[in-house]
This record gives sequence, structure tokens and C-alpha cells, in this order.
Amino acid sequence: MAGTGLAGTGVVAAADVDESAAVAAGGSGWPGPVLAEVIRSGFVESRHRGSLVVLAADGSVALAAGTVDLPVFPRSSNKPMQAAAMLTCGLALDGSLLALAAASHSGEEFHIAGVREILGRAGLTESDLQCPPDLPLDELARDAWLRAGGAADRVHMNCSGKHAAMLATCVAAGWPTASYRDPGHPLQVRIRHVVERLALEPVSLTGVDGCGAPLLAVSLAGLARAFRSLVLAEPGSAERRVADAMRANPIWTSGTTRPEAAMAGAVPGLLMKSGAEGVCAFALADGRAAAVKFDDGAQRAVPPLMATLLLDLLAADRPAAPPLPAPPAPARPPPPVPPAPPVPPAPPVPPAPPVPPAPPARLPGLTAATVTGGGVPVGEIRAALPR
Repeated sequence: MAGTGLAGTGVVAAADVDESAAVAAGGSGWPGPVLAEVIRSGFVESRHRGSLVVLAADGSVALAAGTVDLPVFPRSSNKPMQAAAMLTCGLALDGSLLALAAASHSGEEFHIAGVREILGRAGLTESDLQCPPDLPLDELARDAWLRAGGAADRVHMNCSGKHAAMLATCVAAGWPTASYRDPGHPLQVRIRHVVERLALEPVSLTGVDGCGAPLLAVSLAGLARAFRSLVLAEPGSAERRVADAMRANPIWTSGTTRPEAAMAGAVPGLLMKSGAEGVCAFALADGRAAAVKFDDGAQRAVPPLMATLLLDLLAADRPAAPPLPAPPAPARPPPPVPPAPPVPPAPPVPPAPPVPPAPPARLPGLTAATVTGGGVPVGEIRAALPR
């Protein structure tokens, strides 16, 4: 659907696009509507356009801006579905290590130890990984690694948890490990089937992700449906195990300083996973879900947009204030009361001890990213949600 608006909501339809030409070119039919703005010194310096879909709890489309039914590469937002497929093939992980299997981790020490544990349990080593060498995403972890004499390697690459889990799955299933990235490998075939089942649509294109693994294209609406399927799956199922592991261990899926982990900590039941090139998807425990793709691949615009969208959705959950009670019916005036004797003045009351301020809510603090000039804040990156 190109620029589907909601009657009575003020959502503006995006400009018409030639969808067939977009599919032929492998694109998602841009330009979409403005979804985020960069404000510097009170001036709109940049605008980020894209497409956004929001699903209601019953799975219907509550909001669609841009082109949400054309294929996109979800990038790492596909990882939860990939991890669920691995469980159906015999992968024996739970908890933090299962969250790491669906991670784009920051390369912190506990992430690296976890990747090595997944490999070690399967009798494998870092040399079996086929993701490219890289440095930690986290700045502090990267600096510490370099100061210690480290260099880019495969285990520090942010997708190494997924690759280690793919290798461990192959060992559990008795499949070859050397060709685990081949789209025709039994593991990748199973992953494709699971993605299609959860997204409720066929995979339209298979590419190569930045980590070298197969990259399956689905629509934004399909991506949102897949996340909705994960959180609503039966407890104990492969899909629900992944959702529960990620929600219980958000720093294992991203990192201790990442906005995703902060949002997961602020919103109980939130399942969220971002991907490269401005992609992100989430689902709430009741089945509401959303997915976004920025046309220019702007990662900086993702956290403000998703935090703002979450605040809007959570605001709708707040119950309306109860009506004020009706005033009582007038009563007969009481008989006159004789004046009371004078009351001696009360002793002075000591001032109450100061009340510590409530901790700030973390989610509102993520609705804008700081823009600096000369090392000081001069603006922000903020969402521009269709209304």
C-alpha cells in the first residue's frame, strides 16, 4: 500500500510511486514522508524520509506511511526469526546465550565470552566463524581492546553471536559447517521457511548481508507481522523462547549503552531489534507491532522515532480519568452551633524532610538525540510522526 492514510487521523498519504519500477530496481519505492528532522540552532537542517507501519493488537494496519508492502532488506531485524528457526533445527540455547544468537552485540567482554561459549559447547572455535573481522561497536570496549594490543577479528564482529549459533545448529543437526552461509544449505532453507511463515508472505529476494549470511527481503508490513507472531506465540515454542530471551536479556541482544536496551528496560514486554540502513521493528506484549525503514539508511533517526512511537502507543493505554461525582443534594441548614471556646495556638511544625526527586523516565529521554556545536548542545534529532 503506498501512503495509506487513516480516516479521521490526519495521516497524510505519501507521494505516489511506481511500485513495479521500485520492485524491479530492488528499492522500496522512495521517497517516503518525513519521519525525522534534524534541528540545529532552531533551524531544520536535515530531514529523514522513510516508511512506517503500525499494527493494532488484532494484526490490522493501524497506520501506514510510505510504502509498507514492498520488499526491503530488514538486515539484522531478521535475527529473531533466524534464531527461532535455529531452535527448530535442534539448537540448544536459552536465556542470555539465546539472546546473543539474535544479537547485533556491542563487542563487550561478556558478549565475546558468550560467543566463545556457544562455539565451545559445539566443539568449535573462532576459526570456524565466517563473519568478517571487525572491532567492537562499543566505543569503550573498542578502545580497551586496541589498548590491549587487539585487532579486528571475527569474534568481535557484531553478528558473531548469530554465526556461532548457526554453526552450533549445524553440529546439532548433523549438517556440514563449512557451507553454513550457502542459501541452499539446509539451515538457510529452514530459516527462509520460518521467516515466510512468521511474516505471512513469501521472501521476495535473497541478498548477502554485511556479515556474509543470506539476507531475506520481506515488506515492512511482513516484518511487523513477524515480530507480532514472536510475542504472541505459545509459551515454550521456538518463537516465544526467542522473544522471551531477548526481552529478559536486552543488553545481550545489543549492549549496555545502546538505545534498544534502554527502551526494553523502560517498556515491559517490549521486543525490539534494529538493523543496518535505518531499519527497526518492535512488538509489544499485546501484539501491537511496528516497523520502519529510513530511505537514506539513517541510523541516528531510529531511536527518536521508535521512542516517540512507543510513548504514543503507551499513552493510548492510560485509562481516562473517572468523571467527577455529582454534587450532593442541598440539605436543610443545621441548627446554629454555639461558638467554640478559643483554641490555644499549636506549636510550630518542623519542616518536612526533603523528598528525593523521582528517577526520570528513560523512554522520554530517548525521544530526541542531541545535536552539538562547539562541543555543546545546539539542537536535536526528533521524530516527525504522521498525524
